[in-house]
Amino acid sequence: MRAVDVADGAIAGAVGSTALNVVSYLDMALRGRPESDVPQETVDRLAGIAHVDLGAGDRRANRRSGLGPLIGYGLGVAAGVAFALYAGNRRQPLPVATGLLGAGVMTMTDGSITVLGISDPRTWRRADWIADIVPHLAYGLAAAATWNRLRRPPGRGR
Repeated sequence: MRAVDVADGAIAGAVGSTALNVVSYLDMALRGRPESDVPQETVDRLAGIAHVDLGAGDRRANRRSGLGPLIGYGLGVAAGVAFALYAGNRRQPLPVATGLLGAGVMTMTDGSITVLGISDPRTWRRADWIADIVPHLAYGLAAAATWNRLRRPPGRGR
């Protein structure tokens, strides 16, 4: 595995994370739904596990607001790097890569909030699942397309 492949995986993951956030914000705007409190709850749980004091009052709220999205971007970038390790320096069929990346990030996210006791996907309604699946598919498509775009076509060296 070359360092450039790992960097390209990180780039693909960051692009995918941006797409996920755009789709999520668009959903909020169109349906008038509030933002999720899951990222901030995740920060609280992880801070508790790590015995990290986030402060009190506005400082605590501001740290939660900043750290929550950063954790999401970190997961997205990590998934892109993991995909790079899987894919090597090869382009991947877009539908397969979209599914792997989207399902991978969704599994990491939903699995972590389940393990942390923040939510139980088994209790979600159909609308909850759709609101979760669509942004993760956007992540997968954007990350996969970016990965493939960063790979040279066959026969052209890098």
